Parts: sequence; structure tokens; C-alpha cells
Amino acid sequence: MPLISLRQVTKTFRTPAGPFAALSDVSLDVEAGDFLVVVGQSGSGKSTLLGLISGIDRPTSGTVQVGATPVHALSERAMSAWRGRSVGIVFQFFQLLPTLTAAENVMLPMDFCRTLRARDRRPRALDLLESVGVADQADKLPHTLSGGQQQRVAIARALANRPPVLLADEPTGNLDSRTAQGVLGVLAELASSGQTVVMATHDATARRLSSRVIAIADGRVVPDEPPRG
Repeated sequence: MPLISLRQVTKTFRTPAGPFAALSDVSLDVEAGDFLVVVGQSGSGKSTLLGLISGIDRPTSGTVQVGATPVHALSERAMSAWRGRSVGIVFQFFQLLPTLTAAENVMLPMDFCRTLRARDRRPRALDLLESVGVADQADKLPHTLSGGQQQRVAIARALANRPPVLLADEPTGNLDSRTAQGVLGVLAELASSGQTVVMATHDATARRLSSRVIAIADGRVVPDEPPRG
């Protein structure tokens, strides 16, 4: 059974110009441990796809299943609790809270979901920061960190509650090419250790690191592409 399963999913937004179908009749399976890279032009539907998997968006029609959970059918209250434990999200612009240290940012999901006892949260945060190579930045505020360091902290935060799924939406889009390579390397290492990663990106390097590539054009999935070696 796939870890992520979408069946005949359509997402339509209302706009002043009329309905706009961001995704149309999309069916997709993602196996546990996959490193899936989703490519496509801006506006093709990549971010909408990640939003539906995470429950941030809901399908207009069709079903979204993650593990045993029918995400499309959850109430708002249940969705929030489910997302906090089941999906980690990495954004293009980091979205770290500026008044909290790196370690405190990583602890936030644990505080929200109470997945660990209070005394165990900082050690967990420090372990995660170590795993992404920024443990020495634990007690610094985000504005003192480089873009690559901030994104590594954001990845650590996304992993705080050991979610089965890690979603990354253009995680290197705000980074220079050298820094981007380091961040992609972190994601590839996570995938090689068994973490399921779904990443939307324009970065051609990500294709070579992935286990699978799909393209989206005009809201539809086109046939799978092999990873480029």
C-alpha cells in the first residue's frame, strides 16, 4: 500500500476571471522511502499538489490518503493535529520565527503537539540540528544565520515530530547554487535513511539525487521521468 495516494484529484480556485483548475484529475502514488521530485513551470500546480498532501488545501473533488488517513475527509480540528504529527514542511523562505533561537524554532512543533516531555525537547532539537550540520548555531537568532543555515534549521524543525512525510516546496529557490547543493544533499541523505521526501523544485540537480521524477504541466501529471544521472 502506498504511503501517499491521490485519486482523481481536482483543485479549482475561484478567481475574478472565473474558476481556475490548479490541478485536474491527478492520480499519484508515492511509496514509503521515495525521494520524489516534482518539476514544472511556475503556476503548473506543484505547490498545490504539496498543499493537498499536507492538508493545507482541500481537493474540490477526489481523494487524498496518507498512510491510513483520508486527509480530504478530516475536520479542521483533526487536520491540525494530524498535520503536526504526520507531515513536515520546508518552505522557500524558511519561515523561522525571528525572536526565537534556532533550537527554539526546532522545538516549536514538539511544544505544539506535545510529542515529547518538556525536558526532552531541547535535546531532540540539538540532535536534529547536529544531523543537518548546524548544531553550533543552536542558540543564535535566525537573522544572524546565512540563508543555507536557516534552511537547515527549517529542515530540522520539519523533522521534529518524526513525521512519515517531509514536503519541501522550492527549498533551494532562495539560495545561491553552492548553498543549494548543501541543502539538497541534506534532503538526499534523509531519503537514503528511509525518510519519504516529496519536493517541488526548479533545481535540475535535484533530479539526479531523487529516486523518481514527475512533471506537472497545466495542472496535470505527465508520464514519469527517470532520474537523471
